[in-house]
Amino acid sequence: MTTRSETGINANGTRVDRASEARALRTLVFSGWVCLVAGVLGHASAIFLMAVEPSVGPDRFSYPFASGAFAAIQVWFSIQHIGLLAGLYGLWRSGAVGTSGLGRSGAWGAIVGMGLLTVTELLAISGSDSVRPSARTDMIGSLYGIATFLIGGTLIVAGIAVIRTGQWQGWRRVLPLILGVYVFVPLTPALFASYVLARLAVGGWMLGFAFLGWALVKTARETPPMSLAN
Repeated sequence: MTTRSETGINANGTRVDRASEARALRTLVFSGWVCLVAGVLGHASAIFLMAVEPSVGPDRFSYPFASGAFAAIQVWFSIQHIGLLAGLYGLWRSGAVGTSGLGRSGAWGAIVGMGLLTVTELLAISGSDSVRPSARTDMIGSLYGIATFLIGGTLIVAGIAVIRTGQWQGWRRVLPLILGVYVFVPLTPALFASYVLARLAVGGWMLGFAFLGWALVKTARETPPMSLAN
């Protein structure tokens, strides 16, 4: 039986269990740290890709790696994206997007998009021996495009919701919107410009996710009991 001391009223006037609320805050902190580390490692990976000595020509889909190393790095990217997924889940759970259907749908859309991007990183291994352009590399490229644009578009929606709710202030308030807009400018133009510019742009996006992770950690530390979104 739950006693009165184990329950309370949240910001929405709903009775909640204190233990459940404490677990939610711990989950938010965990999601934040995982996203922060994943973002930093993603940024480091972009630097590594610029510095590594190419083993194949730029016409190979696996550039700059041979097939085996390409498969390994794609598996790593897939694992690293799971950390970014944790951050997007934390954004949804933090309550920063509010309770409106549009804001929460935007956050969930970004989660779906990142999930698709995570799977695409593994599917890309099938093109490791391909020369581009080809039917296979075009298909993989299309999946990358769909996933990335889905993340960008839905983060813009979620970002607008974050600004409207006002639960996040300062740099946190505009961060989700910036992460969404960044997909379209400068990330997409950079991807078509050159290999180095593409890596620089991806590295910058990853730093943005690192900041998202820190925003979640700060939110959890500043959140009074019984105030997270249900």
